Formats: sequence, structure tokens, C-alpha cells
Amino acid sequence: MRLFTAIDIPDDVIRRLEGLIEELRPSARIAWSPPANLHVTTKFIGEWPDEKLDEITAALRGLSRRDPFSIEIRGVGFFPNPRSPRVFWAGVHAPGALGELALETDRALARIGVPAETRAFSPHLTLARIKTPVPLDPLHKAIAALESTDWGSFTVDRFFLYRSRLTPSGSIYTKLSEFPFAP
Repeated sequence: MRLFTAIDIPDDVIRRLEGLIEELRPSARIAWSPPANLHVTTKFIGEWPDEKLDEITAALRGLSRRDPFSIEIRGVGFFPNPRSPRVFWAGVHAPGALGELALETDRALARIGVPAETRAFSPHLTLARIKTPVPLDPLHKAIAALESTDWGSFTVDRFFLYRSRLTPSGSIYTKLSEFPFAP
């Protein structure tokens, strides 16, 4: 099964991002993300044997306890750059605690055989994927005309283990386990 860990986005922030996607959708023929699928990935695990799921869960339950922290969703951008992008994203701004959670998750899972990350942690929400080159000038103009790029903030006090199933109509995410920060 294909797995990842993530932080959920509250409904009010999802609604604002859904409004953004609906506003921008006519300006570019790209693969827009379903708003219900938006989340902050803290670790992409990838394929993992079903029979070893308990190892992942135990490793994640062993993470140190931590205090809740706030996340702001603001700004938009492109990976790797605006000229030849592959991803259109909304920015995730958080204290060092988010990066610490990602790093500790990576280290705990590496001890049981999950490949460690080779890239720096760069939290974001994937609003769309750009699979083939398309004209993006209308999208850039629509972004420049936005009145605000502040989508809201929220407090994080837990993360989740998700299963991702790839289907012809897109990914389907299923929550497998919840990991509160404090007992």
C-alpha cells in the first residue's frame, strides 16, 4: 500500500482554498486538486507491505510528545519555478515545530526501513499539477489580480497516517491512524 503522513486542514480554510481554485480554474487547463484532498504532507512513505503496517504505526506512536503549534496558509507559487512549473501551490508558514515533526518522522521511519528524505522539507499545499506545458499567462494575471493571498490559520495538535490509492480519476486518501501530540 502507498502511505504518507499529513496534517489535516480545517474546513473553513478548505472552503477559502476551494474558492481560490474555482476562481483560478478557468485561467489554466491544469490538473486542479480536489479541495477535500488538500493536506500538509509531513512524510511521503511510498509503497509499504500491508503485513508491516503495524511497524509504521508503532514507529509513529513512538515520536516525542510536543506542544500544539499554529500554521498559516498564505501566498501562492510554483515548483520548481514560474517559467516551467510542475506544481502550483499555496504556502504553509509555521514555526520550526513543523519542520521538527517532519524530521523526527523521517528519522523514526528510516529506522524501520523507509527511505530517508534527500530533499529539504518544504511545506506547501498542492493546488494543481502541471503535467504538460500549457499557456500560463492567464493564470499569472489572475494570481496578480487576487485581492488577498491569506487563506487562514489554525492550530495543529495531531497528524495522521494516510493510505493513497491512485485511480484514473485521481488519488483517494483514507485515514488509517491518528497521532495526537499529547496523551
